[in-house]
Amino acid sequence: MWVAANLPYSLQLQLGKFIGFLSYHFARGRRRVCEINLRLCFPNLSPEEHRNLVRKTFQSNGIGFIEIAIAWCGKLDKYRGMATFHGLENLEKARAENKGVLLIGPHLTTFEMAGFLYSSIGELNGTYRANDKNPLFDAFMYNGRHRLYPGLFERKDIRGAMRCLKKGGLLWYAPDQDYGAQHSVFVPFFGNLAATITAGSRFAKFNGSPVVFFSHYRKSDNSGYEIHFSPALEDYPSGNDEEDGRIINRWIEAAIRKQPDQYLWLHKRFKTPLPGQKENPYSS
Repeated sequence: MWVAANLPYSLQLQLGKFIGFLSYHFARGRRRVCEINLRLCFPNLSPEEHRNLVRKTFQSNGIGFIEIAIAWCGKLDKYRGMATFHGLENLEKARAENKGVLLIGPHLTTFEMAGFLYSSIGELNGTYRANDKNPLFDAFMYNGRHRLYPGLFERKDIRGAMRCLKKGGLLWYAPDQDYGAQHSVFVPFFGNLAATITAGSRFAKFNGSPVVFFSHYRKSDNSGYEIHFSPALEDYPSGNDEEDGRIINRWIEAAIRKQPDQYLWLHKRFKTPLPGQKENPYSS
C-alpha cells in the first residue's frame, strides 16, 4: 500500500482498475453479493445494464482500494488541488452554532479519499469499526486514519464521540452498514426493508448538534473529486427512530443514484433477516 501511495496518479488509477478487474473475476463471493444487492435495489435494469454496473462497481472499488492506500500512506501536498468543495458555507453556518457538527453520509468508495482531502482545509474527527480478526491490520488502519483525524472513535465508543461533539468538533459518521438487529430499525432502502442503525440521531440529540449530509465522488474523467456538504437537515432528528432511519436512507439513496457504481455494494446490506424470518437474500 505504501508503494501504491507513492506512484504517479495516472498509474494509481490503472492499478486500481486492474485490481477491480481481478476482483471481479476471482472474488466470486463478493461478486455474488454485489449482484444480489443491485438486483434488489435496481430491479428495472436490463441484464446487460446489470452486468455493466457490476463491472463498473468492481472497477470503482479497485480504485477505492488505491485511494485507501493514498489516504493512509500518501503525501497530502501531492493531492491538495484535486478536490472541488461544494457547500462549505453550509458547514461553516452549522459550525457557527458552537454545538459541534455531525456529518452523516454513505460508504461511497471515495470515503477515505474524501477525508484525506478535507484534512487539507479543516479538522475532521471520525468513527470506525475495529478489525478484531487482524490486530496488525487494525493497527495499520488506525494509524493511517489517526494521522488525518485527531479524534478517532471505535463505533462502540459512544461516549468518546459525544464528547467530541460537546467540545464543538466535526464528527463524521456513516450509518449505512448492517450491524445486526440490536439498536436498528427496519426501514426501506431502495424499496427493501433493511436493518438501519439509529446511533446518528442519538449523537445529534445529545448536544443539539446540527446534522450536515456529506457526499463525495470521483469525477467521471478521473481528474479529481467533488465533495459536497448539504445545508443542515431541518427534519432530523425527528424524535422517532424509524422516521430518522427513513430520512437518512432517502438522503443516502439520492447520493448513490448520482454515481451508483461508486457505492460499496460489496457489503451485505441486507444480511440481517426481518423479524420472524430465518434467512437473508444471500443465504440461498
